[in-house]
Amino acid sequence: MSKTSNIADLLEAGIRAESLRQKAIANNVANLTTAGYRRFDVKFEELLAKATDSSGRVDLGKIEPQVYQSGDTPVKSNGNDVSLEGEVGQIVKNALRQKAYLRLLKKKYTQLEMAIRTRE
Repeated sequence: MSKTSNIADLLEAGIRAESLRQKAIANNVANLTTAGYRRFDVKFEELLAKATDSSGRVDLGKIEPQVYQSGDTPVKSNGNDVSLEGEVGQIVKNALRQKAYLRLLKKKYTQLEMAIRTRE
């Protein structure tokens, strides 16, 4: 696989992860007052770092974001651990990451298009 397609695959994997994270955050906010509800999060960056640190080729198709519950967050009296302020912060961070991935992917495709046009 060429470096160009590898970069595009990496960015697309990031976009998929941020989309899944957005759904998890929305679910957390929807259950803000649900007794006993524990928040969900998405693990992707750690998996990606581990895969890229290993020697050999990285198959980005096999790196799938994982939804998990950490279980180590403070719990309110009703057994719920969702903080509206925390989730809003996660929404902002997630939106910024997704926007960055999309802009970089757009730039990569623009570069490819320009390279193709110069060969014509």
